[in-house]
Amino acid sequence: MRYLTPYITDDLRSKMVFLSGPRQVGKTTLAKGILADHFPSGRYFNWDLDEDRQDILKKRWDAENKLLVLDELHKFPRWKTWIKGIFDTSSQLHAFLVTGSARLDVYRRGGDSLMGRYHPWRLHPFSLDELPPKISPREGFKRLITVGGFPEPFLSGDERTARRWRRERFDRVLREDIRDLESIRNIQLLGVFLDMLRERAGSLITLSNLAMDLQISPKTARSWLEVLERMFLVFSVRPYTKSLPRAVIKPPKVYFFDNGDCLAGEGERFENLVASTLLKRLHFLEDRDGFRYDLRYLRDKEGREIDFVIIKENRLEELIEVKWADDNISKSLIYYADRLNPTKATQIVAQLKRTYVQGKIRVIDPFSYFSPGFYEKR
Repeated sequence: MRYLTPYITDDLRSKMVFLSGPRQVGKTTLAKGILADHFPSGRYFNWDLDEDRQDILKKRWDAENKLLVLDELHKFPRWKTWIKGIFDTSSQLHAFLVTGSARLDVYRRGGDSLMGRYHPWRLHPFSLDELPPKISPREGFKRLITVGGFPEPFLSGDERTARRWRRERFDRVLREDIRDLESIRNIQLLGVFLDMLRERAGSLITLSNLAMDLQISPKTARSWLEVLERMFLVFSVRPYTKSLPRAVIKPPKVYFFDNGDCLAGEGERFENLVASTLLKRLHFLEDRDGFRYDLRYLRDKEGREIDFVIIKENRLEELIEVKWADDNISKSLIYYADRLNPTKATQIVAQLKRTYVQGKIRVIDPFSYFSPGFYEKR
C-alpha cells in the first residue's frame, strides 16, 4: 500500500480526487489497489484503450460501480467540461478517481470551473521514509542512490535492469508524452538538453550557457526546462532572498524526481535524493493540509550557501545543509542559523557515525531524518 492510499480513500467520500505524478511512478497500481480493497464493485477505464475510450464517451458503466477510475483522461481535449458534467449529475451514485501525467497537474494548478469539486494529490517515487516492508533502510538507501526510487527499478534492485528501464522511459516521455502535449519540434535536441541537465544535477543552471552550447535561444532553453518540469522529469529550486540584504539572485538549481537519472558523483546523487525527498514531503503537506510550501536554496555575495531552505506560508521554517561524509558543521549553516533564527537548522550527513546537536544545529544521518512514520494517517 502506497503512502497516499488512506488519504485518497477518505477524500473520495466527498469529492473527486485528481492523482498526478511522473510516468511509471505507480499511479495506476495505486488506483487499482484502491478499487480492489475499498471499492470492489468499481470499474477502471484507460483512455488509451479503444474499448475503454468508447465506454467513457458513451458513459457506459453500471450504477453499481461505486468508484470510477479514469486513467489518462486528460488526453481527451474536453475532459474538464466532460468530468464536471458527469460529477454534477452522478456524484450521489459514483466516486471519481482521475489519474494522469504532468498535463493533469498543469490543469490542477490552472484554476477553472472544477474548483471545489476535487482534491489534488501528487504521487512520488519510493524514499527512505516510504520503503516496502521487506526492504531494510540500508538496502533501500543503496537502491535509491544507484537505481532510483521508481517502483520497477527500485524493487528489482538491478542496475542493468534499471538502465534499460530508464532508457525506455526517457524515450516514451520525450517521443510520446511531449510530442502529444507540447509543441516542440526538435525532440532529439531536447534529449541532448536533458542529458546536459543530468550531468549537472544540483548545480546552478545558467540557461544562456546551455543555449549557447546547443545553438538555441535562451528563450527556447527556458521553455524546454519548463516542459521537463511539467513532465515531472526535473524540478527547479530557486534562491531565497527575502530579508537578506547580502543575498544574490542566482540561477536555479535543477534536480530530478528519479534519483537514478543523475549522472553525477555519489555526493551529488545524495544531494538530489535529499532534494527529491524534501519535495515529496512538501507536496504531501500541501495536498493534505492546504498550506503553501516552498523549497529554496540560499547564497549570498560572500559565497555563503545553504543547500535547502524550507518556507511555509512565506515564513522560514528550516535550513538544511547536505554532506556526504563531512560531519563538521558548515560555517554557512552556523552563520545563517544565528542570523535568521529558523525553527530548525539541520545538517544531513550520509555517512554519519553518530547524531549530535551543537547550539541551534542538529547533525543527523538520513535514516533518522527521513524515518518511517511521516506519512502515517493521524
